[in-house]
Amino acid sequence: MDAAVRRPVHRLTTSLVWKQKRSTMDMMGNKERRGMNFKGLLKRNWLLLATVLSVVLGISLGVMVREYASLSNLHKQYFGFPGELLMRMLKLVILPLIISSMITGVAALDSEVSGKIGLRAVIYYFSTTIIAVILGIILVMTIKPGVSQTADHLDRAGTTPNVTTVDTLLDLIRNMFPENLVQACFQQYKTKRKELDPPKVSVNTTTIPPLTTTIMAVVENITKEYKIVGTYTDGINVLGLIVFCVAFGLVIGKMGEKGRILLEFFDALNDATMKLVHIIMCYMPIGILFLIAAKIIQVEDWEIFRKMGLYMVTVLSGLAIHATVCLPLIYFIIVRKNPLTFTLGMAQALVTALMIASSSATLPVTFRCAEENNRIDKRITRFVLPVGATINMDGTALYEAVAAIFIAQLNDYALDVGQIVTISITATVASIGAAGVPNAGLVTMVIVLTAVGLPASDVTLIVAVDWLLDRFRTMINVLGDAYGAGIVQKLSKRELERMDLTSEVDVTNPFALETTADDEECEKKSYVNGGFTVDKTDAISFTETSQF
Repeated sequence: MDAAVRRPVHRLTTSLVWKQKRSTMDMMGNKERRGMNFKGLLKRNWLLLATVLSVVLGISLGVMVREYASLSNLHKQYFGFPGELLMRMLKLVILPLIISSMITGVAALDSEVSGKIGLRAVIYYFSTTIIAVILGIILVMTIKPGVSQTADHLDRAGTTPNVTTVDTLLDLIRNMFPENLVQACFQQYKTKRKELDPPKVSVNTTTIPPLTTTIMAVVENITKEYKIVGTYTDGINVLGLIVFCVAFGLVIGKMGEKGRILLEFFDALNDATMKLVHIIMCYMPIGILFLIAAKIIQVEDWEIFRKMGLYMVTVLSGLAIHATVCLPLIYFIIVRKNPLTFTLGMAQALVTALMIASSSATLPVTFRCAEENNRIDKRITRFVLPVGATINMDGTALYEAVAAIFIAQLNDYALDVGQIVTISITATVASIGAAGVPNAGLVTMVIVLTAVGLPASDVTLIVAVDWLLDRFRTMINVLGDAYGAGIVQKLSKRELERMDLTSEVDVTNPFALETTADDEECEKKSYVNGGFTVDKTDAISFTETSQF
């Protein structure tokens, strides 16, 4: 009887011991998994964390040097040398990246599909730009940052750009068709007006004095005549290169096997350029640290930020609402995925744009974040992102609308409904013409002011704080480009899937991404779509989009 009682007790004790051991092992396994997850998180996002840390250190270093060291202008430039190197390296890869990505992106799609994708992208760009302009006008008319002060109490900085609306718009069209492709890689066309000497009128000295006075008055009132003189300014003609690459890609895509070798070359060039981008990004935290520190040291007057505080709050509020409400809402309605996850995937590109204030220079990082983090199809990113970096300027359009009405309020100039509509249209068009380089918004700002009769010289009132606002609006421009790529991919999903099914690549089960032994040789198998070869990874990348 005792043995019969002891057996159940022994079994119960054994089971309890096993349960305790299992729970202990589970706890240890959970700790190990958490440790591995944390290590994996650090490994995946070390560059982003290092970049954010470099921003904090750069601000601290800049404040300390400004407070405790007195540097000459020459030494300030030496101090910012590591940051200058970063800018030069990023600009170095812009040209091969735009050319290779645009040609391969267009040629990967047939003319009908590329036309649809291009139309969707342009509609998205115009829609978000108009929304940004309307948002900016509503905020500046509500907050009224220029009513409480006058232009006389604000310090002016810089000079007024000498531009005219008609010539600027015509130059935009001229730059779309560069006369020399090599020159377009480093120069842009710009029109200047040269005043012609007035015709000489002979005056008869024997005439009676009243008649002589009348003749001289007529001579003085002769209308000035101008002659257009074409000049070239430094800077990549991105718009002209994009137009050429689109046409070139479409033509080569139609050539079939004859054009295949050219497209394989540009595809390899694109891959090689992206590998260079990876190398450059390893240097990015160091460059950004000195870039931001040098900028803080170079600012001479911090008092201007107090005077322009309400204006800056209006612009930054508009940019924040557009970035956190308008763009994510459009993305969620169309794509039905979490916009926060998408934004976090673009974090590295956004921080880079904030620091270097150039959407074109940020383009290499934007490509990497969109394709690797958010899994956007390369056929979409190669076509949409370069175009977006050139013509999609949501932040710039909002800033120009706010700045124009702010200057009108400073001058106590009442704007009617027609003039506000004119500002919105002009700001939208002018932002498209703004090149993706620092401070290009000031040039287009003059066009907006001239359109409603405001003094163009008042653009110097906002130059002092423009360097800071320029960084934030560039960040919004880059975010808008990325959201556009995600939205266009969703709208074009049917066409992309149809192209995959008609290709030679086996996409029966596109989610089976593991490579088997039989697949090793054909992992890089290509398919021809109008003569263009695309890697298997390119063809199925549309299935790897970010999830909630």
